[in-house]
Amino acid sequence: MGAIEDIYADLDADVPEPEFREAVERKVEEMGGLADEETAAMLIAHELSDDEVEGVADIEPGMEEAAFAAKVLRIGDLRTFERDDEDQEGRVVNLDVADETGHIRVAFWDDRAEAAVEELEAGDVLKIAGQPREGYNGLEVSASDAQPADIDIDVDLDEADSIGGLSLGQSDVSLTGIVLDTDSVRTFDRDDGSEGRVSNLTLGDETGRVRVTLWDDQTELVEELSPGTTVELVDGYVRERNGDLELHLNDRSTLDEVEADVEYVAETTPIAALEIDTTADIGGVVRSADPKRTFDRDDGSEGQVRNLRIQDDSGDIRVALWGEKADRDLGPGDEVQFTDVEIQDGWQDDLEASAGWQASIIALGSESTTRTTEADAAEESGSTGLDAFSGDGDPSSEADEPAATDEQPDDDAEPGEPIEFTGTVVQAGDPVVLDNGTETMRVETSVDVHLGEEVTARGPATDGRLDADDIV
Repeated sequence: MGAIEDIYADLDADVPEPEFREAVERKVEEMGGLADEETAAMLIAHELSDDEVEGVADIEPGMEEAAFAAKVLRIGDLRTFERDDEDQEGRVVNLDVADETGHIRVAFWDDRAEAAVEELEAGDVLKIAGQPREGYNGLEVSASDAQPADIDIDVDLDEADSIGGLSLGQSDVSLTGIVLDTDSVRTFDRDDGSEGRVSNLTLGDETGRVRVTLWDDQTELVEELSPGTTVELVDGYVRERNGDLELHLNDRSTLDEVEADVEYVAETTPIAALEIDTTADIGGVVRSADPKRTFDRDDGSEGQVRNLRIQDDSGDIRVALWGEKADRDLGPGDEVQFTDVEIQDGWQDDLEASAGWQASIIALGSESTTRTTEADAAEESGSTGLDAFSGDGDPSSEADEPAATDEQPDDDAEPGEPIEFTGTVVQAGDPVVLDNGTETMRVETSVDVHLGEEVTARGPATDGRLDADDIV
C-alpha cells in the first residue's frame, strides 16, 4: 500500500476513498506545490478527524469547521451584493439541507453559489465542509467545500414542506396550513425606547400544528385572518420556546390567504386518561358554560376567568379560560379542542384544565378539521358528531358539580352575623376571594380551594370579609 492508502485506511471518518483522493489533489493545488500528496493527505485526514460530526444536530457555533453529509431540501434564489473592499460583485445562495437529526442552512458563495444553482436540485446528497456561525435566522454553515456523496439519507422531501417536518434551526420555511386560532396583538417596550408589537396564531395541517409568532408590522395579519382560513407561509424560521418548536416571521416573510385543500387532524388525550401536573391536548363537546368573572389581581390589574365543562366519550372535565380566552364565544353543544392546557388538582379532588396564554382553542367539526381520540367506539357504534358526546338519554352524563346560585349577601345583616356567600374562586391565596358576578367577598378559611372553583362559604361577615365556619 502507498502512503495515501495507508493514511486513508487509518482515517476514522465516513468518506469514500475517491472523495478523499480528490480532496488531496485539491489541497496540493491550493498549497501551490508547498506540500506533496502525502502531506496533503495527512492534512485532509486531520481536518476530517477534527471536524467530522455524526449529524446536523451536532453542529455548534464556535467550531472552526464542520464536515457532514446532508440531503438538499430547497435551493434559494441567487443574490448579489456589493463588497466593501472590492469592486467585484459578490454572489450568495442559501440551501436548506437536512439529515435524520435535523435541518440547517448552508451558504454558498460566488462561484460555488452559481454552481449550486445550476447543478444541484432537491434530493441531492452532499458532503459539506464549512464554518458554523450564528446567522440572521439562527445557526448556519458557510460552505468552504461541497461534493456529491453516494450516501443514503432518510429524509422525506414531501414532509419537509409540512408542519410535522419542522426542526430546530430550520429557515426559509414554506408551508400551507389552516388557521386554527389567533391571539390579540400585544405591545412591549424595547431597550431603545421604541414600542414593539407581537402576536401569535396557530396553524395546522395533516401532520400536526405549530404556533406562529409575528412581529411588528406582520401582526396586522392576525387581525385580518380568522380560524378556518387557509394560508401559505413563506420564508419563516424555526425557534424553540418552552421545549416546543415555533415558527417566526420577519420582515421578509409573507403569510397570504390561498385556495387549497388542507385538513387538520386534532389528536387529543381522552379525558379519563389525563394525569395531574401534565400539559395535554383535550377535546370534546361543551356541556355547560358559566358566566365570565372579573377580579382584581394583587398588583391592582383586572383579570377575568370563565369556566366550561367539556365531555368526550371517556369522561368530562372543567376547563378554566383565563384572560382574553374568557371572551371566546363558546356554549353548550360546541365541539372544541384545547391545546397545551395544564392539568391541575380541582374541585373535590377532580382534575381540571387551565387554559392560559400558551393554550389554543380550536373549533372542531368544520370541513377543514377532524377530531380523533384513542377512543372512537362511539363512531363505530353508529353515534357520530356531536351525538357521540352529548350524553342524550343517559342521566349519568349530567354534570355532577355544585349548582350556580344568584344568592347575594344580606345587606340588612348585622356586622358579625352569619351569612352564606356563593361565588367563584378568583384568588386562592390568603384571603380567598369569591366573585358571584356582581360583587366579591374576602373569605378567611384554612380550606384549600382552587382558582375557578365555585364554592359556598358560611360564617360571620364584617366589612366585606367573611370568617368561614364552613366551605362547601
